[in-house]
Amino acid sequence: MDKNNTLRLIDLFCGCGGMSYGFASEGFDVAVGLDNWPDSLVTFERNHPHAKGIVLDLSDFNSADLRKRIGAVDVVVGGPPCQGFSISGKRNPGDPRNKLYQGFVKIVREFKPRAFILENVPNLVSMDGGMIRKSLIKDFVSLGYDVKYKILLASDYGVPQNRRRVVFVGIQGKNNFEFPEGTCKDQKTKITCFQALSDLPEGSLAEGTLNQQKPKSEYQVLMRKNGGKIFNHQITTHDKKTIETIALVPDGGNYKDLPKRLQGTRKVHIAWTRYSSKKPSLTIDTGHRHHFHYKYNRIPTVRESARLQSFPDDFIFCGTKTSQYKQVGNAVPPLMAKAIAKELKKAFI
Repeated sequence: MDKNNTLRLIDLFCGCGGMSYGFASEGFDVAVGLDNWPDSLVTFERNHPHAKGIVLDLSDFNSADLRKRIGAVDVVVGGPPCQGFSISGKRNPGDPRNKLYQGFVKIVREFKPRAFILENVPNLVSMDGGMIRKSLIKDFVSLGYDVKYKILLASDYGVPQNRRRVVFVGIQGKNNFEFPEGTCKDQKTKITCFQALSDLPEGSLAEGTLNQQKPKSEYQVLMRKNGGKIFNHQITTHDKKTIETIALVPDGGNYKDLPKRLQGTRKVHIAWTRYSSKKPSLTIDTGHRHHFHYKYNRIPTVRESARLQSFPDDFIFCGTKTSQYKQVGNAVPPLMAKAIAKELKKAFI
């Protein structure tokens, strides 16, 4: 295939479009994003102006009608829930998550793309003694795909976050895809929280405020390359007791650094964790409010969380602040997606 030809892509369970954004940056034509969450599709369309967001329940739809509506595609990507299996390894038809996974299979069967990318949590590989992984691969092999998989660490690809995800890559016929090695595998080359966030202020900013700080790292230059305006940087105001407790936790510390009387005030092991300025962040969640800024006595803003996910500053999140946090936390880091997209293009040449 001529490497200059455009590859048309649809993104299933697209959310705000982190996977799509990474693929678009490698020249893929993102045609459609499908999700059942309208909030996320507003953000998706805002940041993918040439794509269409379609609200769709992927557990119940007519695949032939959808293909008529969308047309031919070269690549299908997405991250469906894949836990809808029983301990014995047999599918549980009553589990709605299984229906969502089957929706992904249904789309691949109908559209017959040249390739698909399926992303998920890493324990899917070992869950139920590996039965889920084996069943997943068997489903796609039966459709004519050669499937490879690997657990990837986002910080290996320049993302300032130690987020692990398993990625399955299926290609029709022989699979020549090679998983990207990553340019930041050594601890000295990892992007740290300081390198990601230190040019963003402690307080809230009005939408579209120009960043007056000079970039303090190459990563910040990359995040600001499209204008330098800041969006989605409204802080959460904690109560006095919470602020006082956070203040007792040092850079990179956690609940173990608190006085004994305070260590059990939150009943989860990740409670009172402060990011380390010298390391990538922990996995960004969907807004559980247990991880705190490496310096400031508050949780990260949506923009700071987006920076840790490798979304550039001109990627604007829509909806309520709670919704925005969820959109960021559910996303595939764009820089990791970009690395995968670059290798997929090579496999097609």
